[in-house]
Amino acid sequence: MVLGGSALTPRPGSPEELADFARLQSRMAPMYRRVFSDDSAPRTVVVIPSLSLDPIELRKIVGVRHYEERMLCLLMLLRLPNANVVYVTSKPIHPSIIDYYLHLLPGVPGRHAHKRLTLLDCDDESPDPLTQKILDRPRLMSRIIEAIPNMDSAHITCFNASHMERSLAVQLGIPLYAADPDLVHLGDKSHGRDLFGRVGVDYPRGAEHLRDEGDVVAALAELRGQDPALRRSVVKLNEGFSGEGNAMFEYGDAPDGSSLEPWIRRNLFERLRFEAEGESFEPFMAKYREMGGIVEEYLEGEKASPSVQVRIDPTGEHQIVSSHDQILGGPTGQVFLGSTFPAHPEYRGDIHDVADRVAAELSTVGVIGRFSVDFVSVRRDDGWKHYALEMNLRKGGTTLPYLMLKFLTGGAYDSATGIYTTPTGQARYYHASDNVEKDQYRGLTPDDLIDIVVQNELHFRSHRQQGVVFHLIGALSEFGKLGVVGIGHSPERATQLYQETVAVLDRETGDDMMIDLREPADHLIFSER
Repeated sequence: MVLGGSALTPRPGSPEELADFARLQSRMAPMYRRVFSDDSAPRTVVVIPSLSLDPIELRKIVGVRHYEERMLCLLMLLRLPNANVVYVTSKPIHPSIIDYYLHLLPGVPGRHAHKRLTLLDCDDESPDPLTQKILDRPRLMSRIIEAIPNMDSAHITCFNASHMERSLAVQLGIPLYAADPDLVHLGDKSHGRDLFGRVGVDYPRGAEHLRDEGDVVAALAELRGQDPALRRSVVKLNEGFSGEGNAMFEYGDAPDGSSLEPWIRRNLFERLRFEAEGESFEPFMAKYREMGGIVEEYLEGEKASPSVQVRIDPTGEHQIVSSHDQILGGPTGQVFLGSTFPAHPEYRGDIHDVADRVAAELSTVGVIGRFSVDFVSVRRDDGWKHYALEMNLRKGGTTLPYLMLKFLTGGAYDSATGIYTTPTGQARYYHASDNVEKDQYRGLTPDDLIDIVVQNELHFRSHRQQGVVFHLIGALSEFGKLGVVGIGHSPERATQLYQETVAVLDRETGDDMMIDLREPADHLIFSER
């Protein structure tokens, strides 16, 4: 079978595949210049929402198989009159979910959008990465190719790039708008600390490129030895996801001097507190030995957890596209739950500057696509002190709400002011979460949710460019979980819309208690700005 114009399929990772991939990627910059600046230019975007990450870490995420829906925001590309979208998933997406997104399209009849949308699936609920499922199905790959009107104006977009996405690009014969898989290691926590050091960015004291329990013990002892007042340190897997790969170590009554390291070795098992529900010592350390990790000081005090999102385009130019204050939860406030947009005005300019330096460095080595830089920011007497925590060379939890805002309103984020404005000059803000989750929501089907939306007028109102948008709808019935984005003319209005929506869901399912996602977080969250 001929795929992508080649009769032979090169072996994954072989010199032949790498050469084919390099040739494909050389097409991205000319296509970007020709197509991306012209809304009327024909194009095809093949959306592969595979979470090609460590499967054991992914199992910690409730309803993770439905996270393939998080990129449904890209259906909004169908607002462009000559755009085609091919969206591939493990299992079919409920038709009501697709209809919900297409009805959000501003100024485009649903029938016209449907004609330019191709939905394909693997009919496979296994935990294998979606991209691997596609690679195992040559007939499905043929159908993807058949859905592309012009290969010269097509590209793949994905959640994250791995060797599987590289193989898929080569076998389909279209380039990948994402970081080269040979560069994605730069986004793990150890290499992130290396890069922060190279560009002169502050980051927490600690140690990186650790491989086993002995390294962890030595690093914990070194940090406490440097600062006898240190109460806690964090042990992190290099490739943990959404903070679920973190664990907290409490020093408590640890001794000083030469007795410290033996004491930590004896007490590591009992003193390590895991962020992921159900995690335990042996599996965590086994994964640590497999992927490595870091140890860093836990910064105490009045804190915020901002993040900056950046895009490096195929020509090598980079742009700050958004900033957020992250909403965190979990046992010690390290698990990502949601975000408010944009980040607080007291410091958004400062974190823009840091992200700009990081982007300039990544651009020099050929990284393209979206990435984020996450911070912990501590209030000091003279203002905020920012420490870079990690980079994520992929799309993330802040990608969907921002893209929905941009596609629905047609506005832009001004990195100089940190304000998003619509074409009419009005500012917009949002309050978003992937984790609106409650047991009594279970059993609500997508059609039930749409009924609730209609009956309670929980719409995004295009004439006002405000309202509520839902996502992760497929996870609702089984897991009682979905995503909500409240978009308003002020931070207060955005949060109000979000909270009113949760209150409606509670009322409709027989519980008037409002969810407060911020309650577990051990850090500062700004709800009024």
